Amino acid sequence: MRYKVTFVVGLALGYVLGTRAGRERYEQLRKSARQLAHNPAVRNAAETAGQTGREYAGKAFTAVSHKVGDAVPDSFAGRVRSLRGRAGGGAGEDDWGTSNT
Repeated sequence: MRYKVTFVVGLALGYVLGTRAGRERYEQLRKSARQLAHNPAVRNAAETAGQTGREYAGKAFTAVSHKVGDAVPDSFAGRVRSLRGRAGGGAGEDDWGTSNT
């Protein structure tokens, strides 16, 4: 419940500040966000973080599966294996449509 109230308050605050700032400020913020998203350094950092996360997920799955044994559902095991395969592969495209370059 606390999170719902926080979300609603944040939404209301964003609406009020957005209406006061006007359309010009909105367009400036949108342009800045787009430039940031297309920055190669930001894209590389995001890709590195994704690869690191996939590696840790694979390691965690291995550690848990050794302790839990066959109690791990097959659907979960398959998903982790697919993530583990992408971690070291360096494929051209990921699920988000961004390249690894």
